[in-house]
Amino acid sequence: MIYLDNSATTRVSDAASEKMLYAARECWGNPSSLHEFGLNAERLLSEARANVMSALGAKSREHTLVFTSSGTEANNLALFGVANAKRRPVKKRIITDNSQHASVMRPLERLEEQGIEIVYVSTKGGKIDVNEIVDAIDENTILLSLMLVNNETGAIYDVASAFSKAKRKNANIVTHTDAIQGFRKIPFSAKSLGADLISVSGHKLHAPKGIGALLISNEVIKAKKIIPITLGGGQEGSLRSGTESVPLAAAFGEAVKEDFNAKNASDMRKRIIDALPESVRANIPQNPAPHILSLTLPSIKSETMLHFLSARGIYVSSGSACSSHGHASGTLESFGLESKEADCTIRVSLSGEESESDIDTFIAALAEGVDSLIRIK
Repeated sequence: MIYLDNSATTRVSDAASEKMLYAARECWGNPSSLHEFGLNAERLLSEARANVMSALGAKSREHTLVFTSSGTEANNLALFGVANAKRRPVKKRIITDNSQHASVMRPLERLEEQGIEIVYVSTKGGKIDVNEIVDAIDENTILLSLMLVNNETGAIYDVASAFSKAKRKNANIVTHTDAIQGFRKIPFSAKSLGADLISVSGHKLHAPKGIGALLISNEVIKAKKIIPITLGGGQEGSLRSGTESVPLAAAFGEAVKEDFNAKNASDMRKRIIDALPESVRANIPQNPAPHILSLTLPSIKSETMLHFLSARGIYVSSGSACSSHGHASGTLESFGLESKEADCTIRVSLSGEESESDIDTFIAALAEGVDSLIRIK
């Protein structure tokens, strides 16, 4: 098997798996319980929280980390939590980029239905125009939400510059970044990004599915610029009620300690680009992440190529949709592709553990697929 779909999900690492099993078997108390067994679970949860915060370059005096069930929930908490906080102005505006993941786009659509103005800025060519963002900011703007690394094209957006200039124009703005595809893949810290809210997910970096987190600036919490969207027993500092999954959090905390081999990923990405069949085009952004590569095929539907490669034990993904439930993302069209081209685009995403042999096998199968599927067509 050659698995090249790591932006969809990753294999759970041995260390994360062992930590999860230990927590489930030996430390299964409720972390809110006051007895010793509960305190043991709470200590394990605190350790995991500290590990994730450390990986984000965050300090407890400046930030609070809230564990969630996923990156999707983290994004929802950021967007709905800020939008529904009782703040002036009455007429609210949110600014975002036009190639966001569905877990940002769908909540924004709901907020727009509720009367909040949503302004989308361009990401053509895989870059954001900071001046366009600043020009869109007014006194009604409550939130600026920008993706750090695009999940389909691998474009790294200059969110740090955008957030810095946005704050200078309107100091009351809350800044949020979906850093799910960038966390532990490219170097950054909470301070370097200048984000008030940072969404991350465990299963993109060898932790199990079902665990994510939202890093929140303590200033935002103190100013009550965010409110919980899940109410109940007051866990996670009352920002996300519900008994925490200590095993999943512990696994997440273990996974973030493992290094991502960005150099190998970048080398293997370049190896693919250099050996592509002439008829296959790489969609390369101005500032690409090392682990994601978008490839447009010559009039071959992405789904057709996926099945061809899958039959040979090689797994990639479609580049024209960001979920398996039929929601077209529009990301590739925002990048600059025609709709027909987007329909013929696949995504290769690397773990950093691939060998040259893996990549050469993929290239050979891709070339074979292009030749045979074109002939059939």
